[in-house]
Amino acid sequence: MSYTQTLYHIVLRTHRSEKTIVIEKERDFYTYALGFINNVGGKLFRIGGMPDHVHILVSLPATLAMSKFVQDFKVATSKWLKNNPDFPNFDGWTKEYAGFTYNMRDRQMISNYIARQKEHHMKKSFAEEYRAFLVDNGIEIKEEFFLTD
Repeated sequence: MSYTQTLYHIVLRTHRSEKTIVIEKERDFYTYALGFINNVGGKLFRIGGMPDHVHILVSLPATLAMSKFVQDFKVATSKWLKNNPDFPNFDGWTKEYAGFTYNMRDRQMISNYIARQKEHHMKKSFAEEYRAFLVDNGIEIKEEFFLTD
């Protein structure tokens, strides 16, 4: 028996950063996302975001790579969102995404951050937030590709 625990904070951006995740209907999307995550054996701790991006705090089984999870999540949620009349302008996710690993001791801090997205973005743009995440996690930013689709 192997014992593993993975905690990922994943950030996805809508195609061209368009504001297509309707705030009044976002809970329906989050409910669908929860079902998807449960079906792949993950555990969702928090999901939230803004009309142009979503944050996911999730633990994944050791047999599921984060990149595979993100790929499958994007495909499944894109189909669901495009076929849902409550999200008429959704045109997909960008190719890029950000994914960070955390210790379980950081879970509540990240969860609280995600829960306060709407308040947070009254003061800071998504570009500023995204850049800070990359810098704070030691990821080199290639300016010619930053937030391009």
